[in-house]
Amino acid sequence: MSEPVRGRSSRGLALSGATAVLLYLGLFKLLLHLFTADNYGYFRDELYYVTAGERLDFGYVDFPPLVALVAALTRALFGDSLLALHLFPALAGAAVVVLAGLIARELGGGRFAQGLAALATLIPPTLLVFGTWLSMDAFDQLFWVLGTYILVVILKRDQPRLWLVFGLVAGLGLLTKLTMLYFGLAVFVSVLLTRTRRHLLTVWPWLGGAIASLFLLPYVFWQISHGWPTLEFWSNYGEKIDEASPLEFLVEQIVTMQPPTLPLWLAGLLYYLFSRDGRPYRTLGWIYVILFVVFMIQNARFYFLAPAYPMLFAAGAVVFERFLARRGWNWPKPAYVAVLAISGIVVAPITVLPVLPVETLARVTGAAGGDAGVQVETREVGQLPQNFADRFGWENMVATIAGVYEGLPPGERESACILTGNYGEAGAVDFFGPEYGLPGAISGHNSYFIWGPRGCSGEVVISVGVPSETLRGVFGEVRQVDTVRCRYCMPDEDNLPVYVCREPKLSFEEAWPRFEHYD
Repeated sequence: MSEPVRGRSSRGLALSGATAVLLYLGLFKLLLHLFTADNYGYFRDELYYVTAGERLDFGYVDFPPLVALVAALTRALFGDSLLALHLFPALAGAAVVVLAGLIARELGGGRFAQGLAALATLIPPTLLVFGTWLSMDAFDQLFWVLGTYILVVILKRDQPRLWLVFGLVAGLGLLTKLTMLYFGLAVFVSVLLTRTRRHLLTVWPWLGGAIASLFLLPYVFWQISHGWPTLEFWSNYGEKIDEASPLEFLVEQIVTMQPPTLPLWLAGLLYYLFSRDGRPYRTLGWIYVILFVVFMIQNARFYFLAPAYPMLFAAGAVVFERFLARRGWNWPKPAYVAVLAISGIVVAPITVLPVLPVETLARVTGAAGGDAGVQVETREVGQLPQNFADRFGWENMVATIAGVYEGLPPGERESACILTGNYGEAGAVDFFGPEYGLPGAISGHNSYFIWGPRGCSGEVVISVGVPSETLRGVFGEVRQVDTVRCRYCMPDEDNLPVYVCREPKLSFEEAWPRFEHYD
């Protein structure tokens, strides 16, 4: 073969090889998020994280510090547009897609298996959604899947020193979300249940665990210095989650991981990880089983288990590829890929991806009861699913508060405070408020309570989202002056009374604990 022909052949292989396929799918997911980044509005939680990024600390009531650091870094580098805030979560989601394919490669899969694992990881709503706003879950999923990839390499190549790298990734995961503790526990128990327990006779897994623990120490010190508020938060957390029976939890997994992927991840679990061929990787199978049982018993949110599925997709893709190869069948490959792709194209716009005009989306999802039967929290849902509805109404709320603020006598405006019922409302005031000349918000919700009343005297308070009975216990005069209305927001943020409160019955410092709620 001549050199020019050989060169063209090499370039062709590079453009169509397994690594290229993974990069194409990862890039597609990244662009999907970036091109739709500013279609709707800012999500409730990311407004909170932005404020936390202005108050960097070793910990917060309801999350470890990494997401606040990401928010601060993003704003310092790129500003606070929707596109800017969504860049790092989108990159994390793209990396998860690529890692799923790499796990399939380590498990012995060829180009088709690697691409199939990546595609199956791209389309599920619970893996796709967290690339659409700034959230700790996007990075939590990344560190779980990266840790899984490192674990597969440890199992395949019998390199116990890599437990140090696993510990580093787990440590970063602990800085992201405490669900990494569950993943770490599942890994430890699974190692005990399999032949991998021989690694525990070496120093490396223990050193890896020590490295992970070091990352958590500043957060633990923060908890101690603040009276362990996260324990109270988690004790109240279950009240926010819709009760689900074991069967309902399983159905939620099937639905939210995209039903056409069910044969793939079941095959990966049952016909690979718990089969003779997959015996070296049986640890992965036990990890999934342990996490499934624990989260089911705890009535955890269904998406907590989502980062455990890419390894099942990878194992299932290997099973599928080998099954077809033994029979010499090729036609099922494009057929199954088409089914997965079409299901993603149909489901994503009405569940997680902000691509449709909101009026069209509301007509479609409203007909299905807003959440289509998959409820994330116990909050009432309106026309839109919560992950869409929580992006609407915030700036309008701030504009309504600004109208009330401007209506105060000049002397009262100078000392007026804005008190909100939850971190979403407070984050919106802090984010949009400066444009209207508003003071910063205060709230008794989660970390906002720890940040305190910010010098508020309590002489004049504009309040939204706080129950009137709570206000009347603190103020002698509580008068409703306006109402916050929004069309597509969550129902509990619509028709909110705006109160002006005067004549405090006690000092605001004394009254402050009455507003506290960690949930």
